[in-house]
Amino acid sequence: MTKRRFLILLISFGMTGVCFSQLSKNSTWEKKLKGLYDVRLNVAYCPVDTINDRLDCYIPKGTEGPAPVLMWIHGGGWNRLSKDSVSGQIVPFLARGWVVVNVDYRLASVALAPAAVEDCRAALRWIYTNAKEIKADTKRIVVSGSSAGGHLALMTGMLPMGTSLDALAPGSEPMRVAAIVSFYGITDVSDLLEAANRKGYAIKWLGNQSNRSEIAKLVSPLSYVRPGLPPILSIQGDADPTVPYSHSVRLREALTKAGVPNELMTIPGGKHGKFTKEQNAEIRNKVMAFLSQYDIIQSK
Repeated sequence: MTKRRFLILLISFGMTGVCFSQLSKNSTWEKKLKGLYDVRLNVAYCPVDTINDRLDCYIPKGTEGPAPVLMWIHGGGWNRLSKDSVSGQIVPFLARGWVVVNVDYRLASVALAPAAVEDCRAALRWIYTNAKEIKADTKRIVVSGSSAGGHLALMTGMLPMGTSLDALAPGSEPMRVAAIVSFYGITDVSDLLEAANRKGYAIKWLGNQSNRSEIAKLVSPLSYVRPGLPPILSIQGDADPTVPYSHSVRLREALTKAGVPNELMTIPGGKHGKFTKEQNAEIRNKVMAFLSQYDIIQSK
């Protein structure tokens, strides 16, 4: 996508001063996108639950060859929100001419853990299966999300092939992502079930399952730290009241010990998202610089 089209896109969306904000699907931005993108909404990606397991796919028009892919996963404590509620956070990637896949998954009210993880792995398999049709470069898939979506992004990108969590993602082709960008994502679900860091949203997601402790470990990104993982960028405020900042710190320490390329961008005094305009600009620049560092995109 040319710089001129990039600028026009930002101006059209009113996004020149906002990088990771929310936009309503009731606005005109979807209509404006259709001039530059083939927009496919509410595509069922998993036969287990075709109502809740849907995604939106944005395919750039006129692109030469396969394009980088952003797989975006919304937050909401695994209990609320949807792909529609955070659509504005994908705009910086749309502006660069990426293929963008915006994913819904089964919330706790529909299915308890580990269903959301299984769904996101199935969505990643959908990208691989449909790569040619959606012009996706499977060697440049970036999976990202915020809060519970950050957790799911980490799980989607860190899981080895063939675990029980791939039950809905059958296929022999290895699924590997090029990078993971976690916005204040949970890294240790067990930590949220007991003691000082106990959180109601985590308890609700695990429910009263008899093997709750085992499932919590199964769906914790810290359980899968090992050499050979893709580069991981974590972004979190050090005053986050919803997800303990220690989760990002512990992940950074574990990844560094395992020799995995990673960075932690700390937002001083930052809460659970809702950063300032200036902080959002810094975050956008950091994300793009990080992806450029690993040759996923070219610097602009």
